[in-house]
Amino acid sequence: MRVPALRSTMLPDDSDPPAAGDGDMRKKILVLGGAHIDRRGRISGETSEGASNPGSWFEEPGGGGFNAARNLARLGFDVTMISPRGGDPTGEMVSEAADYAGIDDRPFVFLDRKTPSYTAIIERDGNLVIALADMDLYRMFVPRRLSIRAVREAFAAADFIVFDANLPEDTLAAIVARANALGKPVGAIAISPAKVVKLKRCMQGIDYLFLNEAEAAALTGERPNDPSHWPSLLGDTGLKGGVVTRGQRELIAFANGRVVALQPADVPDVADVTGAGDSLAAGFIAALMRGLPLADAVRDGAAAAALTVQSPHAVNENLSADLLKQTLALVPEPRILH
Repeated sequence: MRVPALRSTMLPDDSDPPAAGDGDMRKKILVLGGAHIDRRGRISGETSEGASNPGSWFEEPGGGGFNAARNLARLGFDVTMISPRGGDPTGEMVSEAADYAGIDDRPFVFLDRKTPSYTAIIERDGNLVIALADMDLYRMFVPRRLSIRAVREAFAAADFIVFDANLPEDTLAAIVARANALGKPVGAIAISPAKVVKLKRCMQGIDYLFLNEAEAAALTGERPNDPSHWPSLLGDTGLKGGVVTRGQRELIAFANGRVVALQPADVPDVADVTGAGDSLAAGFIAALMRGLPLADAVRDGAAAAALTVQSPHAVNENLSADLLKQTLALVPEPRILH
C-alpha cells in the first residue's frame, strides 16, 4: 500500500483521472467534509459511570463524509474526496485509507496543524456512551477554497454532490449554492445535533439530508410523538427529502411527496454502530444513482447499515454491490405512508 508524501497547503491543480470500469463511464460523486481519525474505546463489562472501566482501544480513519465516500467507492462509483488535513502521521493514515479504497483524494494539507479526531467510548453492546470531537481544523475550509480550479473541476465533473456538517456554516452554504448553480443533486450528512443547525440557511438547496431523531429535533425545535410527522416538520425548514433514523425503530424516508417507513434489519451480533448512518446514506445515494425509487433506495441504505454494524470498522471492508444485494433479504419491505 502506498504511503503518500505530504502535500502542499493548496489543493493540487490536476484534472480528474479517467473513469474505471468495464468500458462504461461510471458515475462520479464528489464528497466534501470530514476525513479524520476515529478513536474508540469499548467497555468490556457493564458500564460503570464515573469510574474506571476495563476495555480495549481501537483507532482507524473515519469521518462522516469519508465513511460515505469509502462505501460509495466500494459500491462501484468514482469518488473524489476533498477535506482539510494536518501534516502529521494521522493525516497520512487517512490518505493511505483513501488510496486503499480507490478514492481520488484531494486534501488541503496544513503542514503545521494536526488532523482532526473523534474519540468515542462505546458500551459492550456497541452503543455510544460519550464522544469528543476535536475538529478545529475544519474551520480552515473557507468558502474561497471552492474557487480553486481543481475544486471547480471536481464540481463540474460530479453527478452527485455529498457533504457533511463538519465544515463551517458559510462553506456549507457555498457548497450548496455551487451545486445548485450547476444543477447537481445534493446530499448532506448531519453529523450531530450541534452541527446540523449549521445547515438551516441552505436547507432549501439540499435534496436529501441524512439524520437521526436527535438531529431532526435540533433542526426543527420539535420532537413529534408520531414519527410520520417528521417529513412535514422538516419540510417546513425547506428540506426536499431525507431519511430520519430512529435506532432499531422504524426509520422515515421522504422525497417528492412520498413518505415511507422501514423497520431496520434485525442484526443479532452488533459489533459497532459507528458509521451506520454514513453507510445508510451511501447505500441510499447509490440506489438513487442507479435510478431506483425511494422505497428501494431506503432498503439499500438499510442493508448497507446492517453490514456496517456487523463489522468492528466504520466501513465494512467486505462491502460490495453483490454483498449489498444479498443482504437485502434481511431488510423488510417498507410501508408506504403517503
